[in-house]
Amino acid sequence: MAKLSQDDLLAQFEEMTLIELSEFVKAFEEKFDVTAAAAVAVAAPGAPGAPVEAAEEKDEFDVILTGAGDKKIQVIKVVRELTSLGLKEAKDLVDGAPKPVLEKVNKEAADKAAEALKGAGAAVEVK
Repeated sequence: MAKLSQDDLLAQFEEMTLIELSEFVKAFEEKFDVTAAAAVAVAAPGAPGAPVEAAEEKDEFDVILTGAGDKKIQVIKVVRELTSLGLKEAKDLVDGAPKPVLEKVNKEAADKAAEALKGAGAAVEVK
């Protein structure tokens, strides 16, 4: 196996989600019997700036059904496809609008879901 440079490793870490990176750190700690606590302490002073950056680059979205429209049955079918809910649960969700259909999904999934629901005649909001 070819040795990776520090820049190559950083490039790989940039492509990871926070969950994947967290799992990697845990595995690294177990493998080499070390702890990353010192790195966390160093990162703590910069923490106040982190929420500002997170607000600017939102990567999790909620798809909220605000109304079923005239084609309620079609909307229920789309909700079932998107969520894998049963018929009763999907109907209850549509009847109880406004309610979230999908929560904490990426931008692409949120846009696809919103388009599918709008195509079925529903009123949708992405937050």
